[in-house]
Amino acid sequence: MRVLTVDNLVKNYGDRRVVDGVSLTIEKGQCFGLLGPNGAGKTTTLRLLLGLVSPDAGQIDLLGHPIPQAAREARMRVGVVPQMDNLDPDFTVRENLLVYGRYFGLSHAAVEARIPRLLELAGLQARADSPINSLSGGMKRRLTLARALVNDPDLIFLDEPTTGLDPQARHLLWHSLRLLMNEGKTILLTTHYMDEAERLCDVLGIMDTGKLIAFGPPREMIANYIEPSVVEVYGDVLHDAQALMQPHCQRLERVGETLFGYCNQAEPVLRVLKPLSGLRITHRPANLEDVFLKLTGRDLRD
Repeated sequence: MRVLTVDNLVKNYGDRRVVDGVSLTIEKGQCFGLLGPNGAGKTTTLRLLLGLVSPDAGQIDLLGHPIPQAAREARMRVGVVPQMDNLDPDFTVRENLLVYGRYFGLSHAAVEARIPRLLELAGLQARADSPINSLSGGMKRRLTLARALVNDPDLIFLDEPTTGLDPQARHLLWHSLRLLMNEGKTILLTTHYMDEAERLCDVLGIMDTGKLIAFGPPREMIANYIEPSVVEVYGDVLHDAQALMQPHCQRLERVGETLFGYCNQAEPVLRVLKPLSGLRITHRPANLEDVFLKLTGRDLRD
């Protein structure tokens, strides 16, 4: 069953096209990851999907509703975790959940009945009556996720949910998301953390300059877009290392003081580098970050 269908979506701001012909589908129970550098069009795409802005062309079907024509009806079955926490600082943890439930027309009793499960999912059972300003950043992020579930949504939008969190908080949030997926929830996730996308997502789309430039399961994307082995070399004799590696690598990239060798077999590369002194050498399997950088480049984006 398709939860979201997008066909040839276009959005312009003045003479700049920020979303350029995006098409995608998300099936029920999937975690779909939307990746891209800053300015790629991810946030605008999310706003279009939620009906917060109107497209200049294309069609969106969200949970059986045309968007933006029936955006309000669709959003009743959607949960949203924005980039920045917008919890009400004047309320406690419990009160934030109660007030948010009213936006969906839920009765006080209905939200009260859901609060124990939401607090458990967020790991905040002992903080129900705590003021928001007493919570850590990780706690606030988990509460924002719990709040997004107050209406028992079919689809959850998460816009960079773990940005700024320490490793412990990230892993706890990942655990919560896996529990939701095990319950059959559908998730649309944007993130700049490639390990997060690779761990959580069934399917990925990579955006750049408004276009969807790659699409597929993470492992398939790694197999299809990048060489299987990466040799990273650091040190003062990179020129010599580059000359030795060249015949054995399919691609070489130098970034600052690091030389990346992308190869089908790492053994010949490691063998020719062994006589060189003053080098630090790392050999690893290719990963999603390698795919992302190959497709979108290494230049900084503002």
